[in-house]
Amino acid sequence: MNDDTGDWRHAIDWLVSAAPDPDACRRAWRSDPLGVMLLPAGRLWDVLVVTSGLGPATFDVLTGWLERPGPVLADFGGARVGFFVPPGTSAHWTATGVRGAGLGSWIVVPRPGPVTAGVRWLVPPDGAGTLTNPRVLESALHEAAVRTHGYG
Repeated sequence: MNDDTGDWRHAIDWLVSAAPDPDACRRAWRSDPLGVMLLPAGRLWDVLVVTSGLGPATFDVLTGWLERPGPVLADFGGARVGFFVPPGTSAHWTATGVRGAGLGSWIVVPRPGPVTAGVRWLVPPDGAGTLTNPRVLESALHEAAVRTHGYG
């Protein structure tokens, strides 16, 4: 899809609203639908990045608990999974093995739609601003650690 119509329009509208220049972001995605943009975290969302194999396990737990979590990104190999949470969350997050991207951070974001060769959406934005509740994510992290490593 080379325009902002159809299934992805609302998701794209929500994402570009975070860009310093939303029109430039939208134009870039129109010219390269498989491209990525750097978008600032901390205004509409923070991103908690879970690594070391715990990211995919946390995603599995979370999607088993929720019909639809907030947006979730993964790198190409799936080793790092980024969960979109409310702004300010990363400033207060203390869990080991989780990196926070909040105010002052930028994240690589693919256009919703076809899968790119790099970072990709596991759960694309719904366009309504739905984010994952940090308490639910923390519980999913604990459950994933128990399932994966036997911690508990």
